[in-house]
Amino acid sequence: MLRVVNQSLNHSAPKNFTRSYTTTIHNPIVLPPLPYGKTELLPHISPETLDFHYGKHHAGYVTKLNTTLTNTSERDLVKLMKLLKGTDQKNFNLAAQIWNHTFYWEGMKPVSAGGGSAPNGKIAAEIEKNFGNFKNFRDEFTTVATNLFGSGWAWLVKDPKSGKLSIVGTSNAENPITDGLIPLATCDVWEHAYYIEHRNLRPQYIEAWWKLVNWDNANKYL
Repeated sequence: MLRVVNQSLNHSAPKNFTRSYTTTIHNPIVLPPLPYGKTELLPHISPETLDFHYGKHHAGYVTKLNTTLTNTSERDLVKLMKLLKGTDQKNFNLAAQIWNHTFYWEGMKPVSAGGGSAPNGKIAAEIEKNFGNFKNFRDEFTTVATNLFGSGWAWLVKDPKSGKLSIVGTSNAENPITDGLIPLATCDVWEHAYYIEHRNLRPQYIEAWWKLVNWDNANKYL
């Protein structure tokens, strides 16, 4: 969604990733718009948090990457992550954080639009198949998100080889795409995601996040 271009990713990307956040070398990577207004996630996420989290942190990663990414003309974020992983950690972190945040925003929606409702469609069946029931899945995901040391992300992912769903935690900017997994949903557990509303009470923030999850977005990647 950078420059909001929808096209298929290269064949080396995980199957079903149909969104390519792409610009040309002549255009900088741009900050994608939020998929909702800044008041629409109330009372769970405040406009002030969005002003800082989206308007400063997410925007800051875009600005920094446009400044520092000078050794490649590649502007597809998934390709960039794979290209930079292990060779240019600074720019990998920036590219990954742009992708991670865009996916995080898309993975939520206002309560009035169905955010936080029970899983529907294929994701509901896959959760039951892989975890037994939604409560088991929610409890396991919450535990991973709560116990992740320091900053990072909790993810629901699909292994394209086995078809199985699992829950993984990644530190800092790390992303499961570089391990060949397909992200379906994510919860940002960096402190800047929740400190304004919840201070150091990460579990309280995670409970709020559950009330905004957009399962329709997860279904797109199955």
